Amino acid sequence: MTESKIRELLKLVAARRMSPAQALNRLRHLPFEDLGFARIDNHRSLRRGVPEVVFGEGKSPDQIAAIGRRIAASGVNLIVTRLAPDKARALRRKLPRLDYRADPQIGLIVTTPPEPRGHGTVMVVSAGTSDIPVAEEAALCAELFGNRVERVYDVGVAGLHRVAAKLEDLRAASVLIVVAGMEGALPSVVAGLLDKPVIAVPTSVGYGAAFGGITALLGMLNSCAGGVTVVNIDNGFGAALAATLINRVGLSNGSE
Repeated sequence: MTESKIRELLKLVAARRMSPAQALNRLRHLPFEDLGFARIDNHRSLRRGVPEVVFGEGKSPDQIAAIGRRIAASGVNLIVTRLAPDKARALRRKLPRLDYRADPQIGLIVTTPPEPRGHGTVMVVSAGTSDIPVAEEAALCAELFGNRVERVYDVGVAGLHRVAAKLEDLRAASVLIVVAGMEGALPSVVAGLLDKPVIAVPTSVGYGAAFGGITALLGMLNSCAGGVTVVNIDNGFGAALAATLINRVGLSNGSE
């Protein structure tokens, strides 16, 4: 249940086109719906402006399908992250409307296309081509959360002329999500050149001493460019949500 749908219900009741009992029945599953193995947070869109996102890893296709059916039935867009290809194939047999994006490993059922909000563009920047799956998780989630999103990929520090060539584009963004593995240096470079919020995403890309992303994570946490915000390893979703909230700061909630 979204804010706009609740607003529509209240207007219908006020206009006497719907009875209070009918409206109450529509709202019956707020603030959450108990499925026994999961409690779906139907109230999250009202509290935070973005829907609950399902973390697919560790859940069975049957569990995801049951959750997905209820989320889709409530009129909220279904977003499933960390959805492996084999699990997605099994899930599509249960949810035929599921749209699967292979690079970010995200499954979608878009009931209501998101309308762009926010002060400007969220720019997603990747250091290398190998970082694109995490960058695409961030970019796709940011789009689904109602942001205008642009992408600049493969501009890592091994060739600084590549990111230098895109500086004017980067300056035009309201918020930047910078995704990097290996030593994780790109967010420091970008933050040192721009006066915009930079959200750094370490990836698990790299050889043995990258320690599955820990080296990039520590490098970003120790950035000498002040103001870099760091999320967890491979957490494109978390970066997208943080960027969304930053991009909306100060906007009216549309209350009447």
